[in-house]
Amino acid sequence: MFTIDIDRFMVEIDEGAFKNVGPATKAATAKLFGVESAEAREFGDKRVKLAFEDGEGNAVEVALFPDEARQIREGLAELEAGSPVFDGNDE
Repeated sequence: MFTIDIDRFMVEIDEGAFKNVGPATKAATAKLFGVESAEAREFGDKRVKLAFEDGEGNAVEVALFPDEARQIREGLAELEAGSPVFDGNDE
């Protein structure tokens, strides 16, 4: 399941083209649940891309600088060491 919440979002459709209406002060939150595949790969010369996809073809990709990727790795290591989330229960 993929959800997206776009704050202060308004577009105009004019001859098949989407155009922003109003100020460029929009914000969005996207969430992907039921991830069936996940991978990390290089993205350009300076970033790491994390890519996630569910069984319905919805996808989220996030490009991180190496320091940000390391923070994610460290956070996962902390969870694995001290959280019941990693106690052999995959579902």
